[in-house]
Amino acid sequence: MKHRHPILHSTLLACVPCAILAAPPTRDVTFLSASDTHYREPDHRGGCHNDLNRASVEEMNRISELTWPDKLGPGKIGKPRGVVLLGDLIDDGDRAEKGRQLSAEQYQLFLADFGLDGTDGLVKYPVFEGWGNHDGPPIGKEKKGFSSQAGIKQRNLIRKEKKLISNISENGLHYSWNWDDVHFVQLNFYPADKQNARVHYSPVWHDPQNARTFLKDDLARDVGTSGRPVVLMAHCGFDTNWWIAEDWAAFYQVAKPYNVVLYLYGHTGTGVSTWAPDGEDKKLNCINDGHADVGFFVINLTGDRLRAAYRMKSGVQFTKSPDGKTQHTWNGQWEWKWLLDKQIPAFTGAKDGT
Repeated sequence: MKHRHPILHSTLLACVPCAILAAPPTRDVTFLSASDTHYREPDHRGGCHNDLNRASVEEMNRISELTWPDKLGPGKIGKPRGVVLLGDLIDDGDRAEKGRQLSAEQYQLFLADFGLDGTDGLVKYPVFEGWGNHDGPPIGKEKKGFSSQAGIKQRNLIRKEKKLISNISENGLHYSWNWDDVHFVQLNFYPADKQNARVHYSPVWHDPQNARTFLKDDLARDVGTSGRPVVLMAHCGFDTNWWIAEDWAAFYQVAKPYNVVLYLYGHTGTGVSTWAPDGEDKKLNCINDGHADVGFFVINLTGDRLRAAYRMKSGVQFTKSPDGKTQHTWNGQWEWKWLLDKQIPAFTGAKDGT
């Protein structure tokens, strides 16, 4: 059958604004998430598991040679854009003994494995770390002369220079970036502005340093009403009294207007869940990352699909030696656990906030 009015059809198309005809941006973002590396000097009084961390890094480097678990397939895992690390990078954030700066030694072991941009450490991908409760106090509050947070602040400046991130907080610690149309925010310890008076831990070491205000301003500036997917990350989740329910709710109110598709955290254990304050229907998808010595999550956002799986060492056993040091064994095998497959809201195509 011949088409009617071909000239009119072409004319109408020519009059349609390009923004209406343009397809939504392609989204295919694969990344890795790990937490609680707890690097220790090799002769640490409690033993160390640095070799297990390194084995995890080596498996990260091989991950695009693997296929997704059958329930999450089909196909090979894409090359990761980067690795996010959710705090407790080292085990002793402010420790020196007998002339040795042990915190600095631990931090150098972290850098050797994870580097910064995928070229200066063992891991082959850019790294986006935050601090946890083991990583030491704020800059200027340390007693032994070393600050992990100073290292993060300096690394953030390099990340900005290399265009790995797009926004940094005024204090240089919290930051955000985009992969395709997905917006990522690293909030470090937990997304509050200061420690609640009802929390009975060190208010110096555990100061979140205005993370929630940074989040509020960053989302308003870079996401707006666009409907773009947002991934948030911090060391603490909604299962700890280090960060309490009334502050969880205050964070939720900041995040609620946005298309937050995932909240990543470490500190406590491993698993997947959903969470919202009492009375709220819109739940956050949560991944609790566990310990990098045991494994790491592989996460992918494609179209309206979120999928994730924990790449886990099989048969790891931890025991105590007579001198009190933790020892470990591992059979060298890997398996998949904690599979997550969720539909997420599709991109709206709106232009503001992008």
